[in-house]
Amino acid sequence: MYKIFLVEDDYSLADAVKKLLESYGNEVHKASDFRQIADEFSSIRPHLVLMDIRLPFRDGYYWTAEIRKTSSVPIVFLSSASDNMNIVMAINMGADDFIPKPVDASVLNAKVQAILRRSYEITENSHTIEFYGAALHLSDYTISYQDKRMELTKNEFRILQVLLENRGRIVSRDTLMTHLWQSDIYVEENTLTVNVSRLRRKLED
Repeated sequence: MYKIFLVEDDYSLADAVKKLLESYGNEVHKASDFRQIADEFSSIRPHLVLMDIRLPFRDGYYWTAEIRKTSSVPIVFLSSASDNMNIVMAINMGADDFIPKPVDASVLNAKVQAILRRSYEITENSHTIEFYGAALHLSDYTISYQDKRMELTKNEFRILQVLLENRGRIVSRDTLMTHLWQSDIYVEENTLTVNVSRLRRKLED
């Protein structure tokens, strides 16, 4: 299930979009305080944002810029201001797509689902596991993203591989330890924690 943050002050449209996207299994959160969009975003931690341009207090461009300071989450603009200047400005501000109003339900749903699949679903071949632009290379214990490539230790690699292969599911501590060492009998309590902490530091950038 994907979480979608809907920033739209036309309440009838917001209700219709929420109903549509939830019918496809998504969890939709409508903005409730247009003074605190960035705070709501941080609280919800959505997989995708639907953003109107003309909003009370601050416009969608402002809130997109605020979100982009901390997150690369996909953002799709919904707006009746669909002239070329606004579309170009939205994309330059960090939007991933622009859907003009009045919104066509089938187009909206198709674009949202396509962006979610492209951004979050893992694609695999015999050599890599890809996820949200990053590629875990199974042949040489490395991970690459954009123009960076980083080596991982065997344990770091195995941890990341298990997590990616189980995207959307909770992976227990025991499962990770068993996968790494086949048996957790001889593993000290903090060994897995240390390996996860090192992996997080490597991936932080």
